[in-house]
Amino acid sequence: MAEPFDPYLVLQALERHRVTYIVVGALGRVIHGSAELTDGIDIVPSTREENLRRLGLALEELNARRPDGKQPALERDLVGRGVLELRTDAGELKIVPEPAGTRGYDDLRRRAVREPLGQGLRPSVASADDHARMLAVLGREQDRPALQTMQRVIELEHGLRRGLYIGR
Repeated sequence: MAEPFDPYLVLQALERHRVTYIVVGALGRVIHGSAELTDGIDIVPSTREENLRRLGLALEELNARRPDGKQPALERDLVGRGVLELRTDAGELKIVPEPAGTRGYDDLRRRAVREPLGQGLRPSVASADDHARMLAVLGREQDRPALQTMQRVIELEHGLRRGLYIGR
């Protein structure tokens, strides 16, 4: 049976261990205003050695397991793999070293925004533009509504920025 999804527990563990990461995927889009439902969190971590060590500690705290029930070994499990899917005590966690259409953490961090989520959490979340880029590259029919939502969010953000400059 799947554990109930609690993104706060996952994010708190990542923060406690000072993991450098960016939230992507459905939860990232929800944070931007999408009405999607999700039962997991996708992150793009920095793949620097020290950060992966800290990520490993956070995964231990969360009791993370691969679908086969084994503990993840980040150095091995992230090499040549698109997504590392894990089950934790707080629900599903996917580690995505290089999301479609990106070059990974360093590419996404330039436009990522820190979003206040309550409980003292302000994770970095991929920009709406980057979420749209990732969805467009995948080109899946099931992603069409999410892509349209992200495009609308981008339009609204650009309109707000123009409105702020015009009003001065």
